[in-house]
Amino acid sequence: MPTGVAIRDPRTQLFDAAERLLLREGPHALTSRAVTTEAGCAKGVLHRHFADFDAFLAELVLDRIDRLTDRAAALRDSAGTGTVTNNLTAALTDVFHSVAVAIIALITFRDDLRTRLRATRSTPGIPLVSEATAMINDYLAAERDLGRLTPDADIDTLAPTLIGSAHLLFADRTGEPPTIEAVGRTVAAVMAGSLAP
Repeated sequence: MPTGVAIRDPRTQLFDAAERLLLREGPHALTSRAVTTEAGCAKGVLHRHFADFDAFLAELVLDRIDRLTDRAAALRDSAGTGTVTNNLTAALTDVFHSVAVAIIALITFRDDLRTRLRATRSTPGIPLVSEATAMINDYLAAERDLGRLTPDADIDTLAPTLIGSAHLLFADRTGEPPTIEAVGRTVAAVMAGSLAP
């Protein structure tokens, strides 16, 4: 690898390289050497910006969790517009694109990473999945407050059910992702008894 060449944004470059590896080869392929080779930089670049490889992976996951903040705000703002089913379908499809599924696999694959992430977060559960569930829960609460869900809609059960169902639809990272229609059918089935008439 060339040395002495400035890299504009090494964190982003390394994170993007790790995502490409995750998508192409899965969590077992992630090593510091594989990431820096994929990023086209010297191995020392990673260790200059992160304490160790697990610190790099933790920062990657936390960065991807932070991206949910904008998605959560947009979903919450969509309450009262369109249809609940379509809003949920779009949000779940967006959350569970292939990178998110690959990151969830990474978290479950690496015990040390999971332990490190738990130490830095106040949210219980699997990182990224917990935040996605909270995002759906907040949206459903907003829709219930607007009267578009039945008053007794159990959003604390609906949100994880929607997340789990969507994750199962998207879990096969080697196959074709589900169609928007397939995601919509699943959302409609889960929400069937909770939509206001």
